[in-house]
Amino acid sequence: MNTIVIAMISITAIGLICAVLLSVASKVMAVKVDERISRLRENMPGANCGACGFSGCDGYAAALVKGEAASNLCPPGGGELVRKISEILGTESDGSIISRVAVVHCMGDSDTMREKMEYVGIQTCVGARHFFGGKGACTFGCNGYGDCVAVCPTGAICLEKGLARIDPRKCNGCGLCVKACPSRVIAISDGNIAVAVLCKNTEKGGALKDKCTKGCIGCMKCVKACPTQAITVTDSLAAIDYSKCDGCQKCIESCVKGCIVARG
Repeated sequence: MNTIVIAMISITAIGLICAVLLSVASKVMAVKVDERISRLRENMPGANCGACGFSGCDGYAAALVKGEAASNLCPPGGGELVRKISEILGTESDGSIISRVAVVHCMGDSDTMREKMEYVGIQTCVGARHFFGGKGACTFGCNGYGDCVAVCPTGAICLEKGLARIDPRKCNGCGLCVKACPSRVIAISDGNIAVAVLCKNTEKGGALKDKCTKGCIGCMKCVKACPTQAITVTDSLAAIDYSKCDGCQKCIESCVKGCIVARG
């Protein structure tokens, strides 16, 4: 019996000592957190979409307090959040938000893209993607099963002829569709861009022509037509440098495949 009592007393004493040590350590080693971070976080939408360019709402809140981020980078939060951020941080803002929208860089619908097989598996883009890249002959294109539609919080995305379409008037640029798309054909862009290349295929023209009638073939005609040298072609795919683009739309006129289109 004495042995059991001694063991119990010893364990209790050790427990008390450890508790005291942990309590002291928590005070001595505590990391002070700026209370403004928690206040900012409470006012954020909590989508953790990454549209602001940071890992999530926590990362954005911390960057704001450090002065490493602008207050108008959260499309889901809108102008109201911009005003709240300014109030908490004591800065000035007009409440405007940077316009950002999602763009589907593909024109391969049922009329333009050839199907290479009949897919009868799980009716999701992720499922189809794992089965030889999907039913479409172009493995760079939209799989068309609506994974992006399912995650869109504003109902901005629909499917038309097996191709995702985004209504820029409803899109808040949250970026959830970008994460959901296994083909990586959706990207977040400045809402004020004038033109966009709606193709992601990097195959040479000869390999692409029998797969999609709207795919970029890297013919260089848009490059030659651009007066500001804003367009380059890499791996048979045109790309636009928006810091140079003046919105003249001459590239649209020169595109023989019709994969460069006007925006806005």
